[in-house]
Amino acid sequence: MGGIVKVESFDFPPPAGGACDVLIIAGEHSGDEQAARMVGRALKRNPSLKVCAFGGRALQNAGAELLFDMTGFSIVGLFEVLKHYGFFKKLSEGILNWIIIYKPKAVCFVDYPGLNLHLAAELKKRGISKRGGGNVAALYYISPQIWAWKSARRFKMSDTLDALAVIFPFETACYDDTSLRTSFVGHPFLDESYTLPLSYDKDADILFLPGSRRIAVLRIFPLMLEALTLVKDVSATALYPSAEIKALLEACLQEFPQLKGRVKLLPASAAPFKAKAALMSSGTMSLNCALAGIPSAIVYKANTLTYMLGRLIVKIKYLGISNILLNGSSIPEYIQFAAKPKALAARLEYCIKDPQARKTALEDSEKLKSILSAPAHRDAAGWLLKNIE
Repeated sequence: MGGIVKVESFDFPPPAGGACDVLIIAGEHSGDEQAARMVGRALKRNPSLKVCAFGGRALQNAGAELLFDMTGFSIVGLFEVLKHYGFFKKLSEGILNWIIIYKPKAVCFVDYPGLNLHLAAELKKRGISKRGGGNVAALYYISPQIWAWKSARRFKMSDTLDALAVIFPFETACYDDTSLRTSFVGHPFLDESYTLPLSYDKDADILFLPGSRRIAVLRIFPLMLEALTLVKDVSATALYPSAEIKALLEACLQEFPQLKGRVKLLPASAAPFKAKAALMSSGTMSLNCALAGIPSAIVYKANTLTYMLGRLIVKIKYLGISNILLNGSSIPEYIQFAAKPKALAARLEYCIKDPQARKTALEDSEKLKSILSAPAHRDAAGWLLKNIE
């Protein structure tokens, strides 16, 4: 991201009172939000717990002492990482120095494996973490998706971490051939403090969720629009996460003058939203749709070479997490060559007009809630407290 500032070094403040029980490191908005729920619950159970964070405002609002807002600096893509290598090297050194000086009882890494696994390895190398002979426990909440790609990461994680909390029940088996203590703690979308951003309404618009990455949006959104031209008397709402994506959506709409007045654009931050059906890229929102019982479909299209290479690297049968969890095509996936406007239009017609579509979506929603609910007395907050005793 072009807004990243140049710095000579980072000098972070000491913890209030001079001590810290657990340091949370969450490098993205989603990690900040999920960690905040865990921390908020942990503080309710143990109000004397001292929590510091390299995270965001959600963690701060949950009661953590925010040392540095990381959420403004999360980036995606090899080029962007290399472009800002110097910045992130200094940032990681600053975080490591803080840990060395103030020695929290535990460091809890949240998702964001590119930075967090590097930090965990450095803590061991420098003799700070328990794995390196020190006294600081290295914990990890929300596992990298090793079941999809980079499965060898589990051995590095086992070598540098003391405990791992996962949010999908099948993930524990992914670490069976390692010594890493792995616990399923329930999915944060099932937390009582979480409100689904989507809900079903038979009189609402169709919802388009083309994603947050520029290239994917340019391939997916025109397919959604072309499908809509084949479905009569229906309006759609398309969500965008940023001004850049909004501009792309507006440019795509210019190519479909026949849809004038039938598609409105809204920021994703304006949630909650209602929908009678949805077309979406794979990702977090696909699980939200499934939990809300909204009949939907997943659309994905990439450069042909990229897609073929991806099929060799990514070892999963489905893209949508709900389909992976239910071990079946709960939400139909129109991938690459199957992503045709006529097929998408037919799916929309079914979702809108056939009562069975809503019935099936509701049944799948209940199954998912059962699968993803935390085991009794073994939620993320309980896991965190147990590992810093």
